[in-house]
Amino acid sequence: METLATAVETINENYWYFVIALLCLAGMWFTIRTGAMQIRWLPEMFRTITEKPSDISEGKKGISAFRAFTISAAARVGSANVAGVAIAITVGGPGSVFWMWVLAILGGATSFIESALAQLYKVRRRDSYVGGPAYYMRDGLGWKKVAVCFAVIVTVTYGFIFPTVQANSIAASIDTQFSFEGRAPMFAIGVVLALLTAAVVFGGVRRLSSVTEIMVPIMAVGYVAVALFVVAINIGEVPGMVGLIVGHALGFKEVAGAALGAAFMQGVRRGLFSNEAGMGSIPNAAATASVSHPAKQGLVQSLGVYLDTLVVCSATAFIILLSNPEYGGEAEGISLTQNALAGQVGDWAIPFLIVTIFFLAFSSILGSAYIGEVNVRFIRESDVWVNVFRAIVCVMVVIGTVSSLELVWNLADLFMGVMATINLIALIPLAKIGLRLMNNYGAQRKQRLEPVFSREDIPEARGVSAWDGTDPITVRTPDPEVKA
Repeated sequence: METLATAVETINENYWYFVIALLCLAGMWFTIRTGAMQIRWLPEMFRTITEKPSDISEGKKGISAFRAFTISAAARVGSANVAGVAIAITVGGPGSVFWMWVLAILGGATSFIESALAQLYKVRRRDSYVGGPAYYMRDGLGWKKVAVCFAVIVTVTYGFIFPTVQANSIAASIDTQFSFEGRAPMFAIGVVLALLTAAVVFGGVRRLSSVTEIMVPIMAVGYVAVALFVVAINIGEVPGMVGLIVGHALGFKEVAGAALGAAFMQGVRRGLFSNEAGMGSIPNAAATASVSHPAKQGLVQSLGVYLDTLVVCSATAFIILLSNPEYGGEAEGISLTQNALAGQVGDWAIPFLIVTIFFLAFSSILGSAYIGEVNVRFIRESDVWVNVFRAIVCVMVVIGTVSSLELVWNLADLFMGVMATINLIALIPLAKIGLRLMNNYGAQRKQRLEPVFSREDIPEARGVSAWDGTDPITVRTPDPEVKA
């Protein structure tokens, strides 16, 4: 197992230079082409998240913009926000936090394009919608074989790898508190976690979204509130902490083992694993929403990138850095964050963080399961295959509780790099359609209209099966004006 972990790490060290270059170039290109819409349209992001869905099948409401947001946030906001940030800081130093922020801002534009395209090329299925990169690769580009290949990679990643990572983090946080001997207690934790997962994922997207709609806001607000308390009691140290982050990121200050290159690499890798911008996973959740214009989910999912990295990841970073940790040593995950928080607010912080990590990671397992399920259905529309996939997710949750931390994270790095590469290559020829969606939306807002889209608005977008006016929310209301 150690040999495998070393081999995967070696591959990552070389392959990720290419992935990082691709991510940064794509983010900068989309930022320039969209006129930095991820910054200019920030107020619009908050406005669109509250849109109500219409009845799309026999009186059943479609998935709302907010529910789609919580599904994607469930996948985004997981153990990477706690364990991943801690690993980035111990290996890459404080500067890695700065590069997480940069990636999030650039990634906001990338996330807009991929999520808007997922909405455009979504497909009606019974009483909901499905879509994602596999759909826009097949229908928008005609890349059928590439689409199937991507769907297989997503299925493996979200069925085998990511649930394992999240389960590993839950088990590690509990073990830090109780120091179990042997693997039996960890296995028992895995079984309980798998049963909870099964109870939700076998209920389909509606049950899943009803759970994430409640769980995601509570866990995010609770965790950020504690982080703000830590910042408040150390308010005098905050300017120095910010200076430390920026100084290490730009090479003004370096520490042993955590120089500029390490900070940059760790920040980008952990940032991508956390916010998933450009990776091709979040569009699967974005496509579920019943909205009046594809650009609305682009805006909502850009906001999700900010919530994940600029808010939740920053909360973890501040908790750790205000406790003056050591850098450049062995990778530390959950335990570093737990010990840092306990040092700031007392021993009650450890059980609090265990509960927080459980909800963060568990919600991420649920989000991952749905993203994988969408791609299983793309490969083969079969309830049997979907149920087999759901069962595999539950099995991998159990395996994750007794797995090696290093191997699990290295595999996650490798698979998300492959996903990002394929997705970003597909986004390049489709970018012009994404920009047309943005301009169409912006033109309607300038006229003080509530943006509504029809597939006839962009006739050159081939392969669009939805947006034909059958969803009532895409029909202009008698009173179309909205407040600017």
